[in-house]
Amino acid sequence: MTYVVTDACVKCKYTDCVDVCPVDCFREGPNFLVIDPDECIDCTLCVAECPVEAIYAEDDVPADQQIYIQLNAELSKHSAWTPIVEKKDPLPDHDQWANVKGKLAHLDKNGA
Repeated sequence: MTYVVTDACVKCKYTDCVDVCPVDCFREGPNFLVIDPDECIDCTLCVAECPVEAIYAEDDVPADQQIYIQLNAELSKHSAWTPIVEKKDPLPDHDQWANVKGKLAHLDKNGA
């Protein structure tokens, strides 16, 4: 089992989770983070660090967000989605997006 970044991260991109990851499995896109399932060691440390509760164990991803399991796997292999190993500031308008639901249409899958 791996961990998955879901909808709540879109357009927020908090990076508190990155600081605690012992294997550097996070990848950064323009407005979202993903977890590389091949690198994740299921340590659970990132879950508690996410201020918007965007990270779930793969088996616990809500039914309406199952697409994020595939998106994490695909985007983590995208050459423009690079490893992120240090905390950064969230996106400038993160506070406006933090409680918005259904942000998949706003996910920028292009290069970081």
